[in-house]
Amino acid sequence: MANLFRKTLTSFVFCSALVGTPALAAEQVSNNPLLYSLAWKQASAEYEALYYQGFNIAKMHVELALAKHKQGDKPLAIVSDFDDTLALPLAYWGHLVNKDIDFFDDAIWDKWIPKNEMVASPGAKEFLEFCHRNGVEIFYITSREQGENTFEYALGNIRHLGFPLKDESHLTVLRESSNKEIRQNEIMKGYDIAVFLGDNLNDFRRKYYIKGDVEGRKKKMKEDRTLFGRKYVLFPNPTDGHWMASIFGESEPEASDKNRAMLKEAAAGIR
Repeated sequence: MANLFRKTLTSFVFCSALVGTPALAAEQVSNNPLLYSLAWKQASAEYEALYYQGFNIAKMHVELALAKHKQGDKPLAIVSDFDDTLALPLAYWGHLVNKDIDFFDDAIWDKWIPKNEMVASPGAKEFLEFCHRNGVEIFYITSREQGENTFEYALGNIRHLGFPLKDESHLTVLRESSNKEIRQNEIMKGYDIAVFLGDNLNDFRRKYYIKGDVEGRKKKMKEDRTLFGRKYVLFPNPTDGHWMASIFGESEPEASDKNRAMLKEAAAGIR
């Protein structure tokens, strides 16, 4: 009888381990706040369609600018952000969720950038090549910091994707600041900008750089509501960006129970 009891108990523990381990893993994965956002990025046709839509709109504005352009006018140009606008770091985000990391991780990002594993956004290369063929200059502005090779890494990303680049002066890499407005203003002195492209309001003007104030940032956006789809073309990015700073006070919050609770409150409309 005692042997039977021991065998039964052993079988119960073994079966519990088999059943319990996947359940525990599922529970851990389900707590990752990136899952819905990243699944949408990776799997939805709607995500890709929004990029095609954005570049179609941008192309229409470039075509209109070309039609109106007269001899003696400033040369035409476009100004674009890079990450999550022209190039998608989907493999990076996939790595994070596979490691059960639930917020942007700088150290992993810095090691991933030189690998050149980004893919062109749907419609990006065709749009850029259209601009290049028609003499519309392309200015890339990105905010990154991977040490002394930061600029070379960004240059490598552009070349890897086969994007047009007239010369290195058309690529601006901001290492110590995310304020793109200074460089944008410099470009606007010599060029007529047909359209600005970005996945973050801060890619357009610095006025949107507001931390810890969700409604305040929305208010600033509404002041410029007539510019969206006209001067500004905005692409979707639910995984990261300065919209998070309006919730957490910083755009790259640490993975903590406190921050997960804040995100849940924001999702519930409490904040």
